[in-house]
Formats: sequence, structure tokens, C-alpha cells
Amino acid sequence: MSRSSPCIQSNLLRLVLLIIHGATLFTAINAEKKVYIVYFGDRPDDTQAAVQRHRDVLHRCDVVDTAESIVHSYTKSFNALAAKLSEDEAQRISGLDGVISIFPNRYRKLHTTKSWDFIGFPQTVRRQLKQESNIIVGLLDSGITAQSESFADAKLGPPPAKWKGTCGRFANFSGCNNKLIGAKYFKLDGKPDPQDILSPVDVGGHGTHTASTAAGNLIGKANLFGLAKGTARGAVPSARVAMYKVCWVSTGCSDMDLLAGFEAAIDDGVDIISISIGGASSSYSQDSIAIGSFHAMKKGIITVASAGNDGPSQSTVQNHAPWIFTVGASGIDRDFKSKVVLGNGQTFSGCGVSPFDPPQKNYPLVSGADIPHSKEEKKNSRFCMEGSLDPSKVKGKLVICELLTRGAESVVKRLGGIGAIVESMVLLDVAQIYSAPGTLVNRTVGLAIHDYIHSNKRPTGVIERTQEVKIPAPFVASFSSRGPNPLSEHILKPDVVAPGLNILASYLKSDTQFSQFTLMSGTSMACPHVSGIAAYVKSFHLHWSPAAIKSAIITTAKPMSRSIDNDGEFSYGAGLVNPLGALSPGLIYDMNEASYIQFLCHEGLTGESIRTIVGVKSINCSSLLTGKGSDALNYPTMQLPLKDKNETTVGVFRRTVTNVGPVQSIYNAKIIAPEGVEITVAPSKLVFSPAVKSRSFKVVVKAAPMESNQMVSGSLTWRSAREIVRSPIVIYKQ
Repeated sequence: MSRSSPCIQSNLLRLVLLIIHGATLFTAINAEKKVYIVYFGDRPDDTQAAVQRHRDVLHRCDVVDTAESIVHSYTKSFNALAAKLSEDEAQRISGLDGVISIFPNRYRKLHTTKSWDFIGFPQTVRRQLKQESNIIVGLLDSGITAQSESFADAKLGPPPAKWKGTCGRFANFSGCNNKLIGAKYFKLDGKPDPQDILSPVDVGGHGTHTASTAAGNLIGKANLFGLAKGTARGAVPSARVAMYKVCWVSTGCSDMDLLAGFEAAIDDGVDIISISIGGASSSYSQDSIAIGSFHAMKKGIITVASAGNDGPSQSTVQNHAPWIFTVGASGIDRDFKSKVVLGNGQTFSGCGVSPFDPPQKNYPLVSGADIPHSKEEKKNSRFCMEGSLDPSKVKGKLVICELLTRGAESVVKRLGGIGAIVESMVLLDVAQIYSAPGTLVNRTVGLAIHDYIHSNKRPTGVIERTQEVKIPAPFVASFSSRGPNPLSEHILKPDVVAPGLNILASYLKSDTQFSQFTLMSGTSMACPHVSGIAAYVKSFHLHWSPAAIKSAIITTAKPMSRSIDNDGEFSYGAGLVNPLGALSPGLIYDMNEASYIQFLCHEGLTGESIRTIVGVKSINCSSLLTGKGSDALNYPTMQLPLKDKNETTVGVFRRTVTNVGPVQSIYNAKIIAPEGVEITVAPSKLVFSPAVKSRSFKVVVKAAPMESNQMVSGSLTWRSAREIVRSPIVIYKQ
């Protein structure tokens, strides 16, 4: 006996109920709708048939105003539909044959040059210019400033023959050239953003900054108010850039726009996708970035993504699927400091960019807490909030304020004051750019300044112009999201760190305050460093898979120390990127689509859930070869979670490496094991020849019980006469 469609069953029931309840039920059925992503799977063979099927699905489930409900049909790289549906309609559609999954459209958020020299990548590096000029870096971001010098096309020939993308002329957008070869925008809800422009133009500056960091031209004498002087450049100045604007000032970055951006980038023919966007996810099968990047991987495109800015809390890392290259943010050996000099001669150091030369040696100094506009405002005046201060007591004075939100110096300046010393309980490592004299000091300094104010009849002070200072580095930025991986406990995330703190790059040229360059901080800024490095590696190894490029960068990263960051590998992964080392990694850990499917089966996902990610018609885990080892994946790092409080935990990691160095090579294993952990590898020697290009080995990790919230780490390093191939091994108990 055949089973009737859930939509037919539902329609019969609705007919009866409508007769009984009349218009009341009709109103409930047509409750406020929201956008859902209906996912059908891989790219359809017949685009027109797929679009018609999308209409038929809505019609079969009696969706009111079918044409009006359709927001977008995805057919170029995968088969999906964005549609306005009620919760009831979405539930009925989810039961239809052929519908792999349906999930609500969510909104995500953006995550932000000496940095290249700091990681050992000078302007003089060896390049394959012809191949580099054929590399296309696609960015899903907030748009781009096309007229920036970073994207001028001097000396570049026409776009690569493989390029299938387009670039039109839009509002306030000057168009593309042979450097910026593609620019599109996606705002599928069709609603104008009052703070943005419906075009690829970058209103906020984020996309311009990330694009120029990844692949911008060399621009000499770059600086911000005379600070951070040098040459602004991307990793691959000869590469081409394609921008897919999916993020908007008012609403952020929606899932439906992100999927449209992925679809276009894959179809257009980009080589790298750089996405400095994220959001918490509890399932790969309902994560638009995980789904989009999987389809990119199937086409040989590596997706590099930011780890998130929710550190230093643990288990906050985002974009943690193993086929995504996840990047945390590190600092470089440069900071920006301003001196605060009090009338009694005491001098303190504050952070931030205050480019103002004080015309006087000192100014009257007051505390915002002492000058409220009224008794009711006293609780707010200590933060120098708008409307909380007495203008007559601010005029001509320097004010110390407690940090609540940014902009205290602007509030003081508008009232006729000089500027603000901002006191923070936690000294932030991000250099704020002040629009009036300002600097950030820690709590201890703040208390000393308050003591001085309250023990002197005429306290005075001054904030001197910011100076550039050298500091110890590298270190992990405080905001960079940490592991352990919240979804896959055997996969170490982030993978690596790259410079993401106070990075100078191109900005909005029309902005009178920041001119052509500005400093930004975030894993958003770290991500395009690695996107650029991936493009650089690919220009030398055109046929390497996304996993091979990722492996090369991970295993050659420079190890970092827990003495610098107590979270260890949970904060910095394999370490700080080493671009030149990644060109010659010696050995690579390769993976493909089948590898990740085995991994997902091992993770316990159902065939239905895996179909959502992979896009194929059916997945039966029981019929597939079982993934080997504790993690069932040939990942370049290893991670073992401890479950039992009283017994030894044993993890087995099976790996295969491919020799990409000298044909005749011998590698010997070196193990570093932390206290309480035994690590063995067999065999301990790998011999490669023209006939033998790949070798397999087994790593066994035996770990004694440990207390909750503990983590230790060791490593496996394969050494040849020329190469060092290092894999961190992390053991932890949550």
C-alpha cells in the first residue's frame, strides 16, 4: 500500500478544519512567515527542471502565494531553495521525498604592514608570477572599495580563461578591472538597508581591509597618522580578486545570502574562498558555512575561515568543520602607546591610537564620577555616557572615565572638553583609534589617577601623542576564540594562528578621518593572511587538493609556547603560520570527499544528516568502509578527549602521508609526550622512493586520568635531512 504525501494528508485535514473553524484557522495558518532554506542536494543536471521543482514543492504543500514565497533558487553549485514559510508550512515540506533538510535562515556576523615581514614573508620572496596571476581569491564579506590602489590593475593582463564571473556597474560602485575581476552582492530578502547601499560597494570597510590583506597590490608609504609606516600589501599581489557582498551594516550576514555567495563563487571559478564570518552552530547539517565550504571542497576550492572573536572563553571556536581551514588571531611585535603625564610628574602608559599633539603641557583633570549632570546621572557619569556629564564642569578639561562602551572621548569633546583617559578592568590588546585625545589604562593606573585627583586642589594632566613601540611576540589575541572543538572532540581547532591584531590595510578612501588605510583587529584580519598564504602555496602547486594545502601550512607552522598562552593549542592550534615553510612541507596528510563522509559516519551522524552536508541522494554509513582510528580522518593534528575519571584512556590514530619532497627520502619519528601520557608510533621510520610515494603509520596515545578542565599536549615530528613535519597531539578532559 502506497503512503500518501504528508502535504496531501495535511491538506485534507486543513479542508475539514477550515469548514469547521472558518476564517479563524485561515488566519493562524497564514501566521507571520520567515525565510527557510530548503535543501535538495547536489547541483542539478537540469537547472530549469530544478526551479520548476522548487515551485511544485511549494504548490503541493499549498503554500499561499507560491511565487511571492520564493526568495531564491540555488542551482549552480547545489540544489536548494530559500522561501518565506510559516512554521506549519516548513514542517510539512520537511516530510516530502527529495527534501534532504530544511532549516531557518539565521544571521551571522563579521569577525579584523608589518604583519607579513613578522611571519617571515618579505616582499622579495620567490614567486611564480604567471601562475600567481591565474589564482583567483574570492571573498565573502561586506563589499569592496573598487577605487582603492590595492585593487588597481596596472601590468595585469585579462582575467584567467577559467573565470566565468561577471561584474556590473552599481550605485556608488566604479566597476571592475583586471585586478578586481568580479563583484556581486546578495540581499535576498529584498529589503533596503538604510545604512548600506544595494551594490558591491563597501560601506563599513571590513571587506576592503580583508581583500587587500589577502591579495592587495604593493602600496608604499602606507601609514595611519604617521604610525605603522611601511608597504601595505597582500600575500599574492599578482592574484585576482572577486568580492561577494553577503554582509550588510544593519542586519549582518544571513544564511541565504551566504549560500548564494558560495554558489556564485564556486560557479565563477575561484581558487580560494576567504570568509571572515561566523556564528555558533550545533550541527554541521544546519550550518550554511559548513555546507557551502563542503561543496567548494568537492570542486577543489579551499575555504579559509575565521575562528571567531569570543575568546578567551573555551569552546567558543567557530567554523570548526574539518574541511574548513580555521584561523585564530595572533599579535605581532608592534603596539601603540600613549603617555599620560600628571601634574605631579607621574607618568603612565596607555594603549590606543591618539594622533593629537597637545598644544599645552597640561590641562585641568577631573573624574567623570565627580561631575554628573544631575544626581540621577551619577551612576552613568563615571562612564562618561551621553547626557550624563555637566557641560560646565567638562569644558577645557581632561576627564577620566570608566570603560563601558567606546566613544567616551567623543562625548567629552562635544561638551568642550579636551579628551578622555579610559579606565578598564581588563587591559584590551586592541588599539582603539580615538577621534579626540584618548587612551586606555588598566585599573591600577586608573586608581592612581583617581588618588591624584582627590588629593590635589588643582590636578592636571595630559595625553601625549601615540608612539609605536616594540613588544614581545607572537602571542594569541585575547579576543581570539578558543577550543576545544564544540562539535568534533577529536579535531583540534583552530588549525593555526596568523596576525590579526592591529593590522594596517586598505580602508575607505573617501573617509576623511582614516584616509586610505586603517588599523583593524579580529580573527577577520587573521583569516585573509592564511587565505593569501594558501593562494601563494597553490601558485607553486596548482594540482594540490584543499587538504594538501591545508596540511602543508599546518605541519610547517612555528610552534608556540604555553608559557605565553595558558590555553596552549586550544588558542593557537599548530602554531604561527610560516608561509615559506609551507612551500616545501616534505610530507602531506591528504583527504578527499570520501574521507570526510567516513568521518561524519564515525561521528554518529545519520545518513540523512550527512546528505544535507554532502548533497548526494543517499548515504548509507553501514555500506561504507569504516574510517580508521579514534578520529577516522587523516588529519594533520591529533586530539584525544578523556572520558573515564579512573582508568587510562587509549587513542589510536591511523595516518597516511604522501611524500612531496625529494623522491628518495627517509623520515624518522620524534615523539614528545607530556607527563602522564605515553605516545608511540609504528613504524618509527618512513622510507620513500620513486615506487613508494605514500606510507601509513599508527600513533597510540595512552593517557592517565586527569582532572576536569585540564589539557596537556605533545607532538609527533617526522624529520628528514631537509624537512620537519610536525603534528601537535592534544589530550584533554572537559
